[in-house]
Amino acid sequence: MIAAYPLLFRIQSPQDLRELSQTELADVVTELRVFLVHTLNDCGGHFGANLGTVELSVALHYVFQTPKDRLIWDVGHQAYPHKIITGRRDLLQTIRQTHGLAPFPVRSESPYDAFGVGHSSTSISAALGMAIAAKKQGISRECIAIIGDGGLTGGMAFEALNHAGALDANLLVVLNDNKMSISENVGALTNYLARILSSKTYTTFREGSKKVLSKLPSIKALAKKTESHMKGMVTPGTLFEELGFHYFGPIDGHDLPMLLQTLQNLKALKGPRLLHVVTEKGKGYLPAEADPIEYHAVKPGFTQANTQPKKATLPSYSAVFGQWLCDMAAQDPDLMAITPAMCEGSGMVEFSKRYPDRYFDVGIAEQHSLTLAAGMACEGLKPVVTIYSTFLQRGYDQLIHDIALQNLDVTLAVDRGGLVGGDGATHHGSFDLSYLRCIPNLVIMAPSDENECRQMLYTAYQYSGPAVVRYPRGSGTGAPSVEAMKTIPIGTAQVVRKGEKIAILAFGSMLTPAHTAADALNATLVNMRFIKPLDEKKIQQIAESHSLLVTIEENVVAGGAGSAVNECLAAHRLSISILNLGLPDRFIAHGDPNVLLADCGLSVKGIEEAIRRFIGEVRE
Repeated sequence: MIAAYPLLFRIQSPQDLRELSQTELADVVTELRVFLVHTLNDCGGHFGANLGTVELSVALHYVFQTPKDRLIWDVGHQAYPHKIITGRRDLLQTIRQTHGLAPFPVRSESPYDAFGVGHSSTSISAALGMAIAAKKQGISRECIAIIGDGGLTGGMAFEALNHAGALDANLLVVLNDNKMSISENVGALTNYLARILSSKTYTTFREGSKKVLSKLPSIKALAKKTESHMKGMVTPGTLFEELGFHYFGPIDGHDLPMLLQTLQNLKALKGPRLLHVVTEKGKGYLPAEADPIEYHAVKPGFTQANTQPKKATLPSYSAVFGQWLCDMAAQDPDLMAITPAMCEGSGMVEFSKRYPDRYFDVGIAEQHSLTLAAGMACEGLKPVVTIYSTFLQRGYDQLIHDIALQNLDVTLAVDRGGLVGGDGATHHGSFDLSYLRCIPNLVIMAPSDENECRQMLYTAYQYSGPAVVRYPRGSGTGAPSVEAMKTIPIGTAQVVRKGEKIAILAFGSMLTPAHTAADALNATLVNMRFIKPLDEKKIQQIAESHSLLVTIEENVVAGGAGSAVNECLAAHRLSISILNLGLPDRFIAHGDPNVLLADCGLSVKGIEEAIRRFIGEVRE
């Protein structure tokens, strides 16, 4: 292995990298890219974006004195090269796996991970906070935010840019733009401009001219306006200049000498600076270059994927949603579909092709997606917002004030409810039932299988108010999903199995493991279906005929569906032993979802053992 990567395996930290010559760095880049392909073919993980940031990662660590200088990666799915350079090379094969490397930068994992990330558009705010702290503490330090062009679609990034420019903070923002390509002639011109604009000569002239012209207001205004117009004609940085940043670029993010020279120039400057770097997702691996969406993340063995027959799999819940969306749109011309940058993941590709004028991808702008839907609903349209549970957290205020408070007819398809696996704590949908059920006017449903998901989506759509259907990642139980659509009576539970003494109230995805446990315990099993409104009548009936109620949910116990049952029992003054099972009061790490559920006591074995332990405690 060492022979295959003679330079890369000498690098245990960025300090080792800085001892190499710039000529040797080119070989490091080559080795690092090959190492990424081979390692991710073994373990899987985020792929295309990491191939695109190899040169950028090497250049940043070579020029800046990390970890003293802070590198803050936005989202962090492009930070694998950063992890490799900072002493985690030999652990890369464990990434996203149980007890392995975290999928994104995590402060507890390495001193080089200056800020924990996972959600988009946070890097500039965090870097600005660090820059302010350095100034207050009298520390000479660079704070560098690396954000993608996709991350700039999030409003939080512009809030931070606006604030940083107003403060004249000592901050460097690297815009990693992988949506554009630089043609040969434009590339040569912009590389030349970047060298000039970041050079000491230009900066000295620019600042000196401002001081001289400051005493002549009319000339100063003319010079500023002329400079702005001239730069606006030859570079796309006028917006950033108006926000108070010195803009440099765009430059080729795969031209290592250019990157090194430009970063060295920028290091010598102060104040808010923005370097525009153009990279290519999947750089160096032709299939990924040709199809960056397909190769955004890969599974083990992806390099042999085209030669191996695909295994038949059950349809995912996302696919069930996508099929329902198309079927519903065919019936109702007022249906409008909205997603915050999750078209493929949410199963909306087919809809976007069939109904392009009714499909709205708003980018990484969750707040906007919800208020956009609210505006549509005000005018009689029927918006459906599909959004991951973890991302809905970012639009919570809009859900409350703009949708629920006005009781608007908006359907929310909340994907990735519960534990999602390798993406870890930032992406688990652990809290949605808790933070949703306290909102007035909201109907909340959780399907136990694919067919029920389809029927609940239809029910939510027909309901004349805000309604949520919350479903997990991946495939379900194999239940038929393409059936005639019919509504489920709002707030009704369903008894699946009748037993004695013990009653298990299962919410959503927990019905299947609860069924096996109920068989072993001869317990009554209820598919609750609705978190809000609860089927209070059914709960009362069961409480009066059983000695123990057990609630099970793939959501935190604190404030979740089980808490709603507790409140119901208290309101009706029903005295009965109750056991609430769900996710614990801690952030769940990344790993295999089945292993994670077992660790949380939500496997079949864990459910049965928890109930038996509880019975034993009661008897004592």
